[in-house]
Amino acid sequence: MALAKLHRLRHWRDFQVAYQQGRRYSGQFFTLFRLKQFSNKNKVLEPKLIPTRLGVSISQKVSKKAVIRNRLKRQILGGFQTLLPNLTPGWRLVIVVKPGAVGCNYGDFLRELKQLLIQAEVLNGH
Repeated sequence: MALAKLHRLRHWRDFQVAYQQGRRYSGQFFTLFRLKQFSNKNKVLEPKLIPTRLGVSISQKVSKKAVIRNRLKRQILGGFQTLLPNLTPGWRLVIVVKPGAVGCNYGDFLRELKQLLIQAEVLNGH
């Protein structure tokens, strides 16, 4: 099942703002950028009302094959979806995949994704 549109970053501007103003957390397979969101579609809302949104960036440096890049992206979004109920609302997250991620298994993905979210203080209840 795909991640709901409500929880996706889709525009390049959203990614750029997260890269430039967000805080960076690095792991072996991923780099996570987090930025607090204060508005949604030109409306200022309470942070508790703004859903956490995620974007995944995978360069051709990771793999020249689109099939591999798309599979990695689906695995990351699937892992994120399992963690979604425990995330603090109001964040903009961007995950940049590193080239070493091609050879790792799904369990390692989840472990590192969870660790980066805990380190970034975005994951509740852990």
